[in-house]
Amino acid sequence: MKPRFDAGDSSTTHRSAVLAVLVILVGTPMFYARTSPRQSSKEVVHRTDVSVPMRDGAVLRADILLPGAEGKSPALIYRTPYGKQFALKEYKTFEKAVARGYALVVQDVRGRYASDGEFVAYQNEGRDGYETIEWTAKQPWCDGNVGTFGLSYPGAVQWLAAVENPPHLKAMVPAMTFSTPRNFFYSGGVFDGSWLEWDLPDLKNVVPFYYEWLVHPPADPWWEWAELRNKYGRVHAAVLNLSGWYDEAYGPDGATTNFDGLLKERRGEKDPRTHTIIGPWTHGGQEKTRAGERDFGPSAAIDYDELILRWMDRYVRGIENGVDREKPVRLFVMGKNTWREEYAWPPPHANQQTYYLRSESISARFARLNPTAPDKPGSYNEFISDPSHPLTDPHTAYGAHDYRSLAGRKDVLVYDTDPLLADTEVTGPIHAEIYVSADVPDLDLWVRLLDVAPDGTAFNLMSPGLDVLRASYRNEKLQPELLKPGEIYKLNLDRMLTSNVFRTGHQIRIQISGAFFPHFSRNLQSGESEVTSSAMCPAHVRIHLDPDHRSHIELPIIPR
Repeated sequence: MKPRFDAGDSSTTHRSAVLAVLVILVGTPMFYARTSPRQSSKEVVHRTDVSVPMRDGAVLRADILLPGAEGKSPALIYRTPYGKQFALKEYKTFEKAVARGYALVVQDVRGRYASDGEFVAYQNEGRDGYETIEWTAKQPWCDGNVGTFGLSYPGAVQWLAAVENPPHLKAMVPAMTFSTPRNFFYSGGVFDGSWLEWDLPDLKNVVPFYYEWLVHPPADPWWEWAELRNKYGRVHAAVLNLSGWYDEAYGPDGATTNFDGLLKERRGEKDPRTHTIIGPWTHGGQEKTRAGERDFGPSAAIDYDELILRWMDRYVRGIENGVDREKPVRLFVMGKNTWREEYAWPPPHANQQTYYLRSESISARFARLNPTAPDKPGSYNEFISDPSHPLTDPHTAYGAHDYRSLAGRKDVLVYDTDPLLADTEVTGPIHAEIYVSADVPDLDLWVRLLDVAPDGTAFNLMSPGLDVLRASYRNEKLQPELLKPGEIYKLNLDRMLTSNVFRTGHQIRIQISGAFFPHFSRNLQSGESEVTSSAMCPAHVRIHLDPDHRSHIELPIIPR
């Protein structure tokens, strides 16, 4: 959802390259010749660079595709910062939708390519989206029924418009997008790290909105324009959410949080008109069977276009195609490599199993994870966290990767169960409660869940970001709450989620560290912000494992 130039699968793009592309695009003028309406041999009418006026006087431009020169049709809208001409060439969704009888509006967002105005990422998309939807509904070729679709940034614009409550929006399919700025611009109180690797003064006149983001901490009320979680009552469209377990962190969180929020607002309705689908995919990889080093079999890939159009047929055109009679939650269970349908998220039949972190030696780098609570007073493990030499992800692409090489380092602790005696399915939200102390005023705590095979392969089960918490943000306050050296604090990580079967003989691993560079910003551990300071403090961090400080993780186990 972050601004990217590539229209297709961007999961293999290193995050730090994103800003470079954004700088080039924002700073480069775009010129396009206006062409007269044209019609294909299949009688599809294609009107190029049609002006869509906004209330403030800005003119956005869109290509209009009509299934014929006469008559009224339901309309679908796709809004993009990446260039509508690229989207029209890249995706087959548009021609399939026109063949199905829809009119298409493919629009450049404000300040991008053919559209006028200043591009301020995300902030104009609510009102601009609302006005584009209502403009479309009033056109002589539209029957007044409108739907929206798109993935990543084109997914975000749908939500930002929907909470403005446009009367003619009937359905939307926002894929791989967010629910809150606290888990998009930030995650666990940590700002996206790739942006901060640039020489920021050189960018201030090119992308000033980025500086605006930096000065507002995650709990700042300024972010209310991007907050969805308190606005579901304003959304009256049918919403199909979609993400992947290896999507960027905000994706699966958004797909489940938005689904549950809508269900709560629509309780009592015969058809709440919202579903969620989560597959084993990276960002934009929903038509692939592989994510990183794991192949999930032929059933993992979906027909994304058909998924969109089937939803629109039901809720925009009113066709009784059975969508409303299907279970609203569809999850891919990794390891078993099958799809499961549920009536709710999280699955109500899951049993919470507590696994405690235990260790026989203070200096152990490998320790135990089991259901027996610790009984040894004063027990702890210690690791080093040095922001000048942070633990670094050896893999540049998202997806499943083997992280066995990180175990045993002085800046990593791992806790493993014994080899499992039976297949064990973990599906749902995951909660970790970790007791820490340190000799510095702040730290980041990473708690990663891995599936360890008998040969030692250790695969991650989610992308980085759901599994990190900045200690000074532990209570989500506007101002940082710094640590007192040596004092023990309880840190709760409650945004992790997955669906995976740990096969017989495999082990469940918890990997703990103070960094996982370069995915999110570097905690200097000095108590100062990395936005305004550069002085770094190495730390000794203790994970407490005694009867009064029972560090543990709670896993949702699906009964066999």
